[in-house]
This record gives sequence, structure tokens and C-alpha cells, in this order.
Amino acid sequence: MKFIHLSDLHLGKRLNEFSLLEDQEHILKQITEIIREEHPDGVLIAGDVYDKAVPSAEAVRLFDDFLWGLAEQKIPVFVISGNHDSPERIAFGSRLMDQRGVYMSPVFSGKTEPITLEDEYGLLDLYLLPFIKPAHARKVFPEASIETYTDAVKAAIDAMDLKPDRRNVLVTHQFVTGALRSESEELSVGGTDNVDASVFDAFDYVALGHIHRPQYMEGSRIRYSGTPLKYSFSEAGHEKSVTVVGLQEKGTWIVFEIPLTPLRDLREIRGTYEELTALKNYQGTNTQDYLHITLTDEEDVPEALGRLRVIYPNLMKLDYDNTRTRTSGHTEAAADMESKTPLQLFGEFYEDRNGQPMSSEQEAFVRELIEKIWEGEK
Repeated sequence: MKFIHLSDLHLGKRLNEFSLLEDQEHILKQITEIIREEHPDGVLIAGDVYDKAVPSAEAVRLFDDFLWGLAEQKIPVFVISGNHDSPERIAFGSRLMDQRGVYMSPVFSGKTEPITLEDEYGLLDLYLLPFIKPAHARKVFPEASIETYTDAVKAAIDAMDLKPDRRNVLVTHQFVTGALRSESEELSVGGTDNVDASVFDAFDYVALGHIHRPQYMEGSRIRYSGTPLKYSFSEAGHEKSVTVVGLQEKGTWIVFEIPLTPLRDLREIRGTYEELTALKNYQGTNTQDYLHITLTDEEDVPEALGRLRVIYPNLMKLDYDNTRTRTSGHTEAAADMESKTPLQLFGEFYEDRNGQPMSSEQEAFVRELIEKIWEGEK
């Protein structure tokens, strides 16, 4: 049984106010062609189909075109909602789409029924588990003690009727402890969204979404496919790809990647204004790429952003690295802030204003308050 594993399309995303719809359309056409060449038994899309819970009409059209292209190939598609998606919108029309081989995860209700597939190696049960929080799980499992994300996912898996003699595949959207994040992902409260990988022990393959860097978790059996495009400059050095997984007899699988080539790359370059505007430096290079430029001039260049955009029209971000910025710590401070959780930032703010750190009781109160806001509880 061969699957193409995708996740985190984030259709409709804007980066530094630049629309990425054209780039996303290009990469989806490329993925469609890869699927045509690989001819898998199914395509797994592990959440964050859209960048917003209420996506734009253009983003919905783009996904509709993608699904139609796969349906024309008669390739089954299995889709779950992620933390950026509206579960209700993803689930809408699912019973009608099932008939065309497009399986959309229902709103989580506590019982996850498998979709059973069969090949020469026997039966395979595929489970679609959308992104869930402890608050969601507590509503459907009122008798269970659910405090953490691990508790929530474990309760959902325990409610599945897993058959150990079959190959079991899970498509889900969570942050597994130890995964390497990127700046384009949402940070939660002090790591409270961590899910321990041990909850997935019963599955032969776990197709994960949520983390934007492709990576394995505890061996190749648990994997993040990553985003098909770079969605932050922290990903500038990443190689984007689609994941192909082949499951043979139970306990035997292979996983490999097929690289993707974007319409425009996301790059970081640095140098003096004179160096970056010298014809020899940019002639023959792709000046249409999305860029973060760091100028090393000691003096600020008047109207540098507008002047550089004459050459680099998709310049997204401009800053300086010189004696002044290094002395002020501005560059390091900005990067440091982006990597911290809301709880850490509040703790630093509190200590700055009060001259002392929060007590353990205050920290617990703030953690609980931010968790409630994060989970959408009143």
C-alpha cells in the first residue's frame, strides 16, 4: 500500500503581506504531477489545509481544483483538519465526497471509525484524527482525567477499535515532543501542547502534520512531511518535499522523499548596499525570489527598501547588521523574542516591571489563564 503524505498546505497564506496563492498553485500542480507519476493508493493530508479558519474564496477554489485533479486520477484522498482549519468547514459535504474517494475528517466526537483498505498484503485500517485539544477531549470523554495534550490524544486513540493483526495507519495533527519547530508555527504555552510519541505505539505508520520541517520522530514510523513551501525565513535552508510511504506486510515499511521546486525560493542574503545593487551580483540570479536582506552598511541607506525593490521586487524584510545594531542587541533581541513562548515573554515582562520573577503560584495562574485563552475557553 503506497501513500503520498502531505500536510500544512496553509492555502491562502500571506507572508509579510505578500500573497502566496500563485506559489501555492504552482506547487500543487507539481504535487499533482508527482502523484500521477507515483500512482499511490491514497494521498494523506495531515491538517492545516488552509491558513485561516475562514479561508478566502481563492484559497477554497485552489483546494477544490487540487481535489478535482486527484479525483480525476481516481486517487483516494484522506484529509483532516488542523489547528488553523475550521473542523466544521473541513467536514462539510464529507458524506457526498466519500462517494468520489475524498474522505474529510468529521468534527471530533470521540469515536474515530477506520477506513478499511485492502491490497495483496491484507487489510489496512486508516484512522483520521483531526487536531484536538484537552478541552475538546474533556467534552466527549467527561469521565476521563484529561489534563494534557497527551491525555487528550491517548483518550481518542483508546476509543478506537484497533485490530492488532491489521496494519494500522493514523493521520493526525499534533506537536510530538522533541520535534524541531520553525518560526511559522504557532507557539503554545510553555510546551503544553506536547504529545508523547508513546501514544502512537499501536500504529504501523503515523502521518503527522503541524510541524513545518520534514522530520522523523523515533524512527521512520512516525513522520512529519513538512510544508510544501517555505513559510518563514527560519526555513530558508530547508529542503521541501513530499513524503512517500510504502507499507508491505505488517511491520515492514519504506519511506522516502521527492523534492519540490518552488516558483520563487525564500532566501536570505547580506552585504552592503553597493554590493547588492552591483550588476555583477544580481545578474543571472533569480531576483524574483522572496528575500530577507541584511545590509551591513555602517550608515543607514536612505529609502533603502524602495530602492532595493527596484531590483528585488519581492523583498519582504530588510534590516541592518552593523556596529550600531550589534551594540543595541536589536538583531539578536528580535530573533530571541520570536523563539519564546507567551508564558516566557510574560514572565520577562513581569520581572522587568516588578524587579523580581513571578512566584510559582503566579506562574501557575498565568499558565492556566493563557491555556484557557489558547483553548478557546471562556
